[in-house]
Amino acid sequence: MRKKIVIIGGGFGGLSAAKEFNDFDADITLIDKTNYHLFQPLLYQVATAALSPADIAAPIRAVLNKQKNTTVVMDEVTAIDRVNKKVITKGSEYSFDYLIIAIGSSHSYFGKDEWEKNAPGLKTLNDALNIREKILLSLESAEKMNNPEETIKYLTFVIVGGGPTGVEMAGAIAEIVKISMMKDFRNINSEMTKVYLIEALPRLLTAYPEDLYEIAKKDLETLGVEVLLNTMVVDVNDEGVALKDKFIPTKNIIWAAGNTVSPLLKSLNTELDKAGGVIVNPDLSLKDDSNIFVIGDAAHLKDKKGNMLPGIAPVAMQEGRYAAGIVKEGKDADLRESFKYIDKGTMATIGRAKAICYIGGLKFTGFFAWLIWCVIHIFFLISFRNRFKVMAEWAWYYITFRHGIRLITGHPEKQEEIRNSNTPD
Repeated sequence: MRKKIVIIGGGFGGLSAAKEFNDFDADITLIDKTNYHLFQPLLYQVATAALSPADIAAPIRAVLNKQKNTTVVMDEVTAIDRVNKKVITKGSEYSFDYLIIAIGSSHSYFGKDEWEKNAPGLKTLNDALNIREKILLSLESAEKMNNPEETIKYLTFVIVGGGPTGVEMAGAIAEIVKISMMKDFRNINSEMTKVYLIEALPRLLTAYPEDLYEIAKKDLETLGVEVLLNTMVVDVNDEGVALKDKFIPTKNIIWAAGNTVSPLLKSLNTELDKAGGVIVNPDLSLKDDSNIFVIGDAAHLKDKKGNMLPGIAPVAMQEGRYAAGIVKEGKDADLRESFKYIDKGTMATIGRAKAICYIGGLKFTGFFAWLIWCVIHIFFLISFRNRFKVMAEWAWYYITFRHGIRLITGHPEKQEEIRNSNTPD
């Protein structure tokens, strides 16, 4: 009887696993609550009007359409029944012999979930489009105001969290509100705008060497970003952000400070860490079930130095391929080799022609690092069409300093824009 393999999640980990089963004699089912694979590292470029959703997303069905053994299901998983080996969704149930869980993560507000209303995070296309619209509407609102105090609220932008997402968002927003868009307005100017990047730790980008962090901080400050380190956010409300010793009035707050995993993992009845991630065996399987694998952001696994593997795309992709390989080999748990992550480097862009890269012990900064960042991100995009279009958009912006996607369309049309981005190549 053919084995049944279920994969939950069509992100980097889940899609990488599914592709490994291309010619495998088994029935593969991939379940995701959306119908598209999203290239999350470039979400902030959608949020800052540099790219459209179609540039960084592709239909999962189109990506896997040549795999005749694979069925794609758009549905939301509500529970996992380990006893009866079933994945339960809102619409159906799916039996499995092997299960690969690659559900990613969502925003964490450290127990202050009420902050989300005023400080949205950036994990989905909807998040990106909502943030994009809010930025553009803020500029339009400020343009027609006569009250200076109210105007400043709409021209002040606060990003909470000094990891790669926070740094990239701060740099991109600074370029928008201080350089690329201000020439289109008559009553507001770049000197009226403020961009803050707030980090509770003593430094930004803790995964990077100290000297690269210093360069990134200097580049941000050159763009006009005020970096606040060792600074805790104590409240977020309709009027702005409260810090321990000051209050920043603003209508624009973006949360990039923490992640948490879906409560779905609780239905596994296995050991979880503080963030809700599954503490897995070295082969990524559950401690008490060798046929269920957890990968990507949902997995708690340390490297040989005792450091947690980061929740980034390369880790998820390598884990997805590894887990699929284990299933294809059919090895018993005691014969499996431990997963070993091959670190191919980390990088972050700070703005136009500014980036930092740490690859194989080598450090790159400035324009050359930005070129490396561009090439790598284009290479990993889903299709040739996406790669060509993104390359053209970046070239246009580099030459003209003008972002192309600056339309305020309203929520119903934003949904239509997402749907239109999911047409097959």
